[in-house]
Amino acid sequence: PTTALDVTIQAQILALIASIQQEIGLAVLFISHDLNLVKTFANRAAVMKDGHIVETAPVDKIFASPKHEYTKLLLSDGLDAAAAPVHKDAPLLLEARNLKVHFPVRTGILRRVTGHIKAVDGISFTLRRGETLGIVGESGSGKSTLGKAILRLVKSEGDIYKLNIQKTNTSDSDTAQMTPLPVREDGMRPFRRTMQIVFQDPYGSLSPRMTVRDIVGEGLLIHENLKAAERDDRVRAALAEAGLGEPSFLDRYPNEFSGGQRQRIAIARSLVLKPEILILDEPTSSLDRTVQFQVINLLQSLREKHGISYLFISHDLSLVKSFCHSLLIMKAGICVESGPCAAIFANPQAAYTKELLAAAGL
Repeated sequence: PTTALDVTIQAQILALIASIQQEIGLAVLFISHDLNLVKTFANRAAVMKDGHIVETAPVDKIFASPKHEYTKLLLSDGLDAAAAPVHKDAPLLLEARNLKVHFPVRTGILRRVTGHIKAVDGISFTLRRGETLGIVGESGSGKSTLGKAILRLVKSEGDIYKLNIQKTNTSDSDTAQMTPLPVREDGMRPFRRTMQIVFQDPYGSLSPRMTVRDIVGEGLLIHENLKAAERDDRVRAALAEAGLGEPSFLDRYPNEFSGGQRQRIAIARSLVLKPEILILDEPTSSLDRTVQFQVINLLQSLREKHGISYLFISHDLSLVKSFCHSLLIMKAGICVESGPCAAIFANPQAAYTKELLAAAGL
């Protein structure tokens, strides 16, 4: 019941269920892949795998001393390794200065503008090559709108600068400089291939009428002039890198895959253009815990291999803690706290940050 909700709303929903439970003596069967919530809310837990209950016991006992290997896997952080630190000489790749996205509120017959919803209100941050910036906040805090604003998918105010590497004819070395992102779509096209996005719902973001070959190869049709055979080779390579190397996958449709496989297809669609920045808009919220680990481990290996930078939008603070280098916490469109991830988790300064961590049991 709390899968798509942020941690503070989750806590409110669970408090509501608990109050009803006390009032009328309700019994609750709580089905979830969020283990922190299970630990907080349940009295007993049953762990299922492949249609069978592999372990059942009081919650305290299961979390303190799990017996089955699958239970131990679920209770681990699931990551192959902690995020490697960003190299001290890593170049600045992206910078946002005082970014604002205000949506007009129109009322009356004439639809006059009577105010604005300040979805993003003066956000600034930097992102270096190979760095992962976690963006955290409750539902409606402006996280996804911020991601869209970075890609110029919504109208915004403020400055966004992107490192632009230019080929030179006069020397063997390339030149690199921070370039402001253009506002007009025709000016943004050269930047699109270097900045890609993976959405929250892999089923909704993949066309059901297109094969995997067409979905992953669509960006190549727009951005690169390749022959069909060359394009197929790039598609196969991207799918293999995303963990979908089976040749028969190319001509199948999204509905023929599991949720985790669909998210891998979405990642391959972004990877095929060899981007420098990947915006991940809650890419694991609809996936179960073990598949979340698989996707995060995949993203981590790609970061180490290619030096990709991530904007990781999420309300799963346990994943953010393990995966991100730095953190930006949003509430009502503003930044309430930002800094190195480890420092914020160890010693949060803002009251709202403390509330988020407490609600997540961290």
